[in-house]
Amino acid sequence: MVTIELHETDDRYVLTLDRPAQRNAINAQMIDELHRACEVIERAPKPVVITGRGDHFAGGADIGELRDRGRAEALDGINRTLFDRIARLPLPTVAAVSGYALGGGAELSYACDIRIATPTAVFGNPEPDLGILAAAGAGYRLPALVGESVAKQVLMAGRNLDADTALRTGLVMDVVDDHLAAAHKVVDRITRQSSLALRFTKTIIDAPGSQPWAADIAQAVLFETDDKHRRMTAFLERKR
Repeated sequence: MVTIELHETDDRYVLTLDRPAQRNAINAQMIDELHRACEVIERAPKPVVITGRGDHFAGGADIGELRDRGRAEALDGINRTLFDRIARLPLPTVAAVSGYALGGGAELSYACDIRIATPTAVFGNPEPDLGILAAAGAGYRLPALVGESVAKQVLMAGRNLDADTALRTGLVMDVVDDHLAAAHKVVDRITRQSSLALRFTKTIIDAPGSQPWAADIAQAVLFETDDKHRRMTAFLERKR
């Protein structure tokens, strides 16, 4: 039985975690299937909506599997490698989160570019209570998303962020009753923009450090495209 569903339309992918009886806990099979989904998306890039089947986004990693992992598996960075790959997808990713986004589920949501939540959403990283740390990206992504102080509260003091707090700290873009519909509206806006401009923008934002020359080079490429000329001409004609 598959653990995810990848649905492709003309202008987007919808990736659904599909283990609702286990609160969409991320197990080894799901990791393998998510890597295969990334291969599909990388070959034909489009924006991606990531969500969970049922009431929850992802209630964490599969604890039974984690208990049996040893030093070698930790050094392989099994979950981190996947989430880093998702973070590097060429075009924007939107996580539509309801219910639990805990542990590995939270780290998957942090790897997305944008998060939209329902009022039931809860983000948290309880790994230290299980004798481990949140090692699949939370240590470097969460401080960038919510600031070092709040990140330490989550990663060290066991604080969970409810939907209102996630909105207030900037972790989520919006809190709505229909998170999937809202995510699609965001992607609707994304797909109306220049795909190449979005790819350059995401690359520059995610690049480490300040690299203004990279923005200059990307802008130079965009200035020479027919798409830029067409879009600006259409804007000026609408203005007239």
